[in-house]
Amino acid sequence: MKTTLRWLTLLVLAGAWQSPPARAADAGAPDASGSTQQDEQDRQFAALHWVKGPASEAIAGNSTLKVPEGFVYLDRADTKKFLELNHNLGDGQEVMIAPAEGEWTAYLEFDDGGYVKDDEKIDADALLKSLQQNTEAANDERKQRGWEPLHVTGWATPPAYNAATKRLEWATLLSSNGHENANFFTKILGRRGHTTVVLVSSTRQLPASEAQLDQVLEGYAFNAGETYAEWQPGDKVAEYGLAALILGGAAAVATKKGLWGVLAGFLAAAWKAIAAAVVGIGAWLRKRFARTTDAGS
Repeated sequence: MKTTLRWLTLLVLAGAWQSPPARAADAGAPDASGSTQQDEQDRQFAALHWVKGPASEAIAGNSTLKVPEGFVYLDRADTKKFLELNHNLGDGQEVMIAPAEGEWTAYLEFDDGGYVKDDEKIDADALLKSLQQNTEAANDERKQRGWEPLHVTGWATPPAYNAATKRLEWATLLSSNGHENANFFTKILGRRGHTTVVLVSSTRQLPASEAQLDQVLEGYAFNAGETYAEWQPGDKVAEYGLAALILGGAAAVATKKGLWGVLAGFLAAAWKAIAAAVVGIGAWLRKRFARTTDAGS
């Protein structure tokens, strides 16, 4: 029940991306004190504990991420605050990494659902059809909640699994309210579960963003004893395979819970890309860290 409630909570948050132009206008409106809402948001962004690379950060107690020079990182607590500042609520488990120049952001989170067997073939056309049907079926509910309809318009990158790196990757094109975003996923398989990496980027910058993220992930690894190759008989095995990871992981196999459970799982994974379109965090990062670099600190 706790997991289901979390999915539904994230599903509600998916509706946060409703009217970017209106919010942009509000951000520049002076308040009663003569300052602006944007100034206050800048202050709150600056108050977060930004870790500047190069640095090495422990993730979920079972892996390590090397933050390269020219990148910034937020731990779980500050990532949650960052998401709230973007009119979203995190679950407190994600961490964030982004280039200091701000072209994209990425979120990492570990799921301890168990060892995922990687011997399943992937039918990209069938999976896309499922994603589109599920998302369209959810739009009636979204409209009842006052949210804009959400559409999966296609693959930006069809799903593919790399057996050498134990990484499953794909990217979807999502549109809502006249805006289109790219939502790039990486699932890194480990002994006791998998790490999900969600890249938030514009469609125009997606190829360059993917390439940069790939370089960053060369510095991510499960710790000794936690790698996929170190699975042992008796360890927990996930109830789902590679295809189900694309459709929402555990939610995708819980068909007895009905379509809404599957939709919740899918949209819980997809919401960050939509919500992140609201705030121009890229401009803030460039302004903040370019100024710091110029100052010689």
